Amino acid sequence: MDKATQEMKKVAEKKGIETAWDRYEKMIPQCGFGELGICCRNCVMGPCRIDPFGEGAKEGICGATADIIAARNLVRMIAAGAASHSDHGRDVAHTLLATSEGKTKGYSIKGKQKLYDLANELNVKTENRKIEEIAHDVAEKCFAEFGQQHGELQFTHRAPVKRQEIWRKNKFTPRGIDREIVEIMHRTHIGVDNDHENLIKQGIRASLGDGWGGSMIATDLSDVIFGIPEPIRSISNLGVLKEDEVNLVVHGHEPTLSDVIVSAATDKELIELAKQYGAKGINLAGICCTANEILMRHGIPLAGNFLQQELAVITGVVDLMLVDVQCVMPALSKLQSCFHTKVISTSPKAKFPGVEHVEFSEEEALPIAKKIVRMAIENYKNRKKELVNIPKEKMELVAGFTSEYVFKMLGGKYRSTYRPLNDAIIAGRIRGVVGIVGCNNPKIKYDWAHITLAKELIKNDVLVVVTGCSAMADAKAGLLVPEAAKEYAGKGLLEICEAVGCPPVLHMGSCVDISRILTTLCNVVSEGGLGEDISDLPVAAAAPEWMSEKAVSIGFYAVASGIYTVLGIPFPILGGKEITEFVTKGLENIVGANFAFESDPIKAAELIIKHLNKKREALKLKPMMYEPPVGAASPVENKNEKRNN
Repeated sequence: MDKATQEMKKVAEKKGIETAWDRYEKMIPQCGFGELGICCRNCVMGPCRIDPFGEGAKEGICGATADIIAARNLVRMIAAGAASHSDHGRDVAHTLLATSEGKTKGYSIKGKQKLYDLANELNVKTENRKIEEIAHDVAEKCFAEFGQQHGELQFTHRAPVKRQEIWRKNKFTPRGIDREIVEIMHRTHIGVDNDHENLIKQGIRASLGDGWGGSMIATDLSDVIFGIPEPIRSISNLGVLKEDEVNLVVHGHEPTLSDVIVSAATDKELIELAKQYGAKGINLAGICCTANEILMRHGIPLAGNFLQQELAVITGVVDLMLVDVQCVMPALSKLQSCFHTKVISTSPKAKFPGVEHVEFSEEEALPIAKKIVRMAIENYKNRKKELVNIPKEKMELVAGFTSEYVFKMLGGKYRSTYRPLNDAIIAGRIRGVVGIVGCNNPKIKYDWAHITLAKELIKNDVLVVVTGCSAMADAKAGLLVPEAAKEYAGKGLLEICEAVGCPPVLHMGSCVDISRILTTLCNVVSEGGLGEDISDLPVAAAAPEWMSEKAVSIGFYAVASGIYTVLGIPFPILGGKEITEFVTKGLENIVGANFAFESDPIKAAELIIKHLNKKREALKLKPMMYEPPVGAASPVENKNEKRNN
């Protein structure tokens, strides 16, 4: 759907360079057993596969059924996803601890009020103590959440009381972040847990350890170190790359290095060095969620989301691509040999054959950052002009909305409150709130599902909040600017957006920052008038183009928190009828929410709107103030085309 991507894909084809879309086509037909989730390699008696259609095997060699195998595979995905996001939180906690001890170079405690708030929540004494002492104890308290063997994770107590009771009743409350992940791996070993519902329940427990544990720690401690984001303007898409400047692109998910790269890229000596090499300056841009992190706090432009990482290199102007962890394609190591681009890995957890490695440590963060920027500058001279192809497409955006900023945005500086948001929902100006999150997937037309779903929802007076690659898709489509409300939003949502001066789609950060959405919903419940639990609210979630194991964990902690969640691609479980029935219907009886699978974003929007209306009716709210006629066309079809270009 994105014109810059279409342009760069054609360039790649002319040069005979494979991208993710080409590799996907070579994989067709994909393994049907794998898509249905009914192949098992958990021991070496197999691999085993279940035949869902013919006269083949109906059980694995050990006797595992399709439902058992599908459940094992699914909860192992949760374990990997929860581990990835939680490890992110662990690394941020390490950075805060080292900073509090004066062992780091390039970090300080910028979010002092956030630190005090966390200290009070975690029972850390603050009176007559230095800020470093408080930070040290907060970091240690957060570290303890990972290895805790019993009790309850501290941040689960942020949830409404009714939601906490549901978790305790069903033994879903996570005891320790790492413990729940390890238990999944134990249960899915051959001959342990062979009840698909019991397996899914442990998956829920681990996913809550992610959403209300590891991810929440990552978000909150990032705010302590780097400061709480506030709305900030920037630009997005491959057109942000510059032909006459050194282009350094950060890619991955952790902000600890990328934030100091921002400082290094503005160093006067390094800028002067860039000019000596013939460049006008240093241009920093981002791919994936590390881009979202530095966008929210510094306004650094977004070069693109997950499926644009190869295309950024193919522009021929990326002098250095710095990668850390998660969603980094191994294909980059081969691709860099076709251009002058240097790909530099930095994490000891993520090395790539053929890629130069510069080990990152928080203790030497700023010197390492300056070294990497210098490498980018020195590589500028190696550009090949005949390989330069920069698309013109770029779009303005506003990012940096948080659960804290919503208080100010709606209530003003001297009357911080969520009351106007609740009142707008109660009065029928806003139908409800929907979070659209997740990745890109070459199985689906690029960015199309994200953008189409968002447009359909805001047309129907639904306030949309976005994170990760979904946020980037909407940014490129012009949905993250206040002017988008006039072009796309329904009348009720338009009135709210014009009164506040905000976009109809709010950028709330990176993948781990979905925890901000959870906190926001807790604040809505606490404000009153919309029920006693998250499951009472007219809210929903969607991941139209998801592809990673992190998305599986996110989906489960959303549903376990009481949020109806629609996935554009089904979980690989359809070969097991009972487990499919359980996650799409049975979970509602336990946690008050369930999954739905729908690849068509228009139909997905219909499912979501139906759900929001059902919740509104249950709350006995007023009818929608400006209900559009059934089957009405979008208020504006393609009037944004010129501005997009």
